[in-house]
Amino acid sequence: MPQSAVTVSAAWGDGDGRGTIVVAHGAGAGMVHPFLVGFTDALNALGFSTLRFNFPYREQGRRMPGPAAHATAAWRAAVAHAREMSAGPIWATGKSYGGRMASMAVAEGLEVDGLAYLGYPLHPPGSPEKLRADHLPLIAVPQLFVEGTNDAFIQPVSQLEDIVATCQDARIAWIEGGGHSFEVKGRKRPADEVGASLAPLVAGFATR
Repeated sequence: MPQSAVTVSAAWGDGDGRGTIVVAHGAGAGMVHPFLVGFTDALNALGFSTLRFNFPYREQGRRMPGPAAHATAAWRAAVAHAREMSAGPIWATGKSYGGRMASMAVAEGLEVDGLAYLGYPLHPPGSPEKLRADHLPLIAVPQLFVEGTNDAFIQPVSQLEDIVATCQDARIAWIEGGGHSFEVKGRKRPADEVGASLAPLVAGFATR
C-alpha cells in the first residue's frame, strides 16, 4: 500500500441514471487518451455516467506502472468516489492493464456490479506460459472480455476461451481482426472512434 495519501486526477461524465461505469487507462497512456475519451463520451450518450481516473504513477509523470497495491488502492478510491457522485449500480472497466488491476481489486474484495475488460492482457506477447489469470475464477460478479482476435496478449485465443470457461459468470465479445488497441488491419480509424465503437458492447453487458 502507498505509505501516504496520493491524489490523482479524475473526469466525470453525466448520464441519465442508468448507472456509473468507472474506467481505468492502460499501462502506456493516461486517462485523457482519445480512446478512453471516445469510449466514455459514447457511454454518456447511452445514458451511463462515467468516471475516468489516473493511476498514481501516471499522475506523477512516470511511464511504467508502480506496485499493483498502488493501482488496486486507486481502484478502491475511484469506486468510492463514484458512489459519492451518484446512486445506482457501478461497473468497473479498464483498458488492458487498467482492467487487470480492476480484476485484482475485485478479487481482493472491491464491490462492483460487474467487470468489463477492453483487451485483457492475459500474458506478455509471445509468452503464453506467463498467465495472469489465477484470480479470475474467484470473481463472482459478471465479467465481459472485449477482445480483438489478433491481440498478441491472448494468443492462442483458445487459451483465453479455456480460462473464461472456468470463471463463474463470464463471456467474450470478439472484435474480428482487432489488435490489442482494437486496430484492424486495412481499416484506419481515429482512436476516439475506435473507443466509441466498443461502448455499446459494454452498455449492453451492463443492462443485460
